Amino acid sequence: MASEAETALRGKLAEIFKTVPCQPIMVRLAWHDAGTYNASDKTGGANGSIRFEPEIAHGANAGLQWALDQLEPLKKDFPDVSYADLFQLASVVAIETAGGPKIPFRMGRKDAAE
Repeated sequence: MASEAETALRGKLAEIFKTVPCQPIMVRLAWHDAGTYNASDKTGGANGSIRFEPEIAHGANAGLQWALDQLEPLKKDFPDVSYADLFQLASVVAIETAGGPKIPFRMGRKDAAE
C-alpha cells in the first residue's frame, strides 16, 4: 500500500506531466541513474548519484539537468523522499500518465553521498 507521501508525490508528478509533457526525459533520467549498477561489486544503481558531477556532465546524460531541475521543487516539498525514490517514481508516473501500465513501486532507496 502506498504511503501518504507517495500518493501525494504521485499527484504532484501527474500535475507536472499535464503542464509539461516531459514523460520521456523522466524515464531517461531514471534509466540513466539506475544504469550505473555494477553487478560484480554490487555498487551503483538507482541511488540518485546522477545529480552529482561528474555523472551528470557525462555526454550520455546530456539534457538530464533539465529533468533534475523540474524535480527539485518536489524534493523540497517532500524532503523525506530520497532522490533515488523521486527519480524512479517520476519514471513510473511518467509511464502511467502516458497510457502505460500501472507499475508496482516500493519506496526505500538510499541516496548516494556526493
